[in-house]
Amino acid sequence: MTFTEREQQAYVDAASADARVNVELETEGMTLNIGPQHPATHGTLRIVARLDGEQVVAAEPVMGYMHRGYEKLAEVRTYPQVTTLINRIDWLGSFANEVPFILAAERLMDIEAPPRAQWIRTALFELSRIANISLFLGDMGVQLGALTPVFFAFRDREFVLNQIEAVTGGRFHPNFDRIGGLKDDLPAGWIAETKSVMAKMRGFCDELEDLLMGNEIFEARTRGVGVIPDHVAASFGLSGANLRAAGVDWDMRRDNPCGLAYESLDWKVWTHPDGDSFARYWVRLQETREATYMVEQLLDGLPSGPIMAKVPRIIKVPAGEAYVATENPLGVMGYYVVSKGELAPFRVKIRSASFSNISVVPWVLRGVYVPDVITILASLYFILGDIDR
Repeated sequence: MTFTEREQQAYVDAASADARVNVELETEGMTLNIGPQHPATHGTLRIVARLDGEQVVAAEPVMGYMHRGYEKLAEVRTYPQVTTLINRIDWLGSFANEVPFILAAERLMDIEAPPRAQWIRTALFELSRIANISLFLGDMGVQLGALTPVFFAFRDREFVLNQIEAVTGGRFHPNFDRIGGLKDDLPAGWIAETKSVMAKMRGFCDELEDLLMGNEIFEARTRGVGVIPDHVAASFGLSGANLRAAGVDWDMRRDNPCGLAYESLDWKVWTHPDGDSFARYWVRLQETREATYMVEQLLDGLPSGPIMAKVPRIIKVPAGEAYVATENPLGVMGYYVVSKGELAPFRVKIRSASFSNISVVPWVLRGVYVPDVITILASLYFILGDIDR
């Protein structure tokens, strides 16, 4: 078969037209600002993403929109007053924020809280974890278009907050921990009611597992999305479930319990080998369920005795420095406290989990598609007060 000159010319003209269209469709890279006020950023975080079509070429987190200067404010507060400030760093797990700071002060004063206080501290610490992570478990569904899980989360989280409030008097910001122990003992009937709530929270975990695990949309949007290998997670300083979801078997509660009662409990550290958004969700779900069993063990084995050691009425922490870190709901939170023997700390440096965890954002978002940005940010789970401090 041969082409006539007219047919050949028509073919050339068509090819030229296609080429012109292709040139016209070529576009320069686009810069997309996600935030600082946007549902996908989970707070006042700004992500500056450079796009090639629908694909992210580079992404950079921009922080500081919510900076409140906790570290400097701590220098003009007495040690007991500092707990009021640090409650508000990771506001969803506020009691847990108090513990490492108090432990650092106790180390400087060479004081140890009585066993009963240590066990109650640990129980409240795990209740804070459950209250914190349960909201993530529901909210992750919202990012993918599933509204029902977050209603379940708000419903059942209230039961946990009620138990925290019954002991501390504070629903969100307990300000309950004290150097040498705790403000008060447990109220009558609290143990039995808390055990009942723990059973409800296990039911909540089962409901979320039924709703999301195995759901085709959830699986497609999370499996293989935002994969962070173990060596990358470790090199960026990730901690908590973000690190364990990359297969790294490390948990401060087991590996450095640091004045809390974890060594007396029978419990499991959950890990997942995949390192993707699904793994991060799965690990947090298992850890929430595990925490309910830990609380029950703590209440069953609760020692008798006082809840406060002997401490001076006016607390002056001896000169020195101490660093204490604990496995908070979002990961490792540490306080480096420097004292010059005054009523207030000389310096306080806070190692917050979310600040370190989002350091991996430029790496993990490179090459992903725009809709997956929201999924990945949600799976990393951060609180803005825990970033900006």
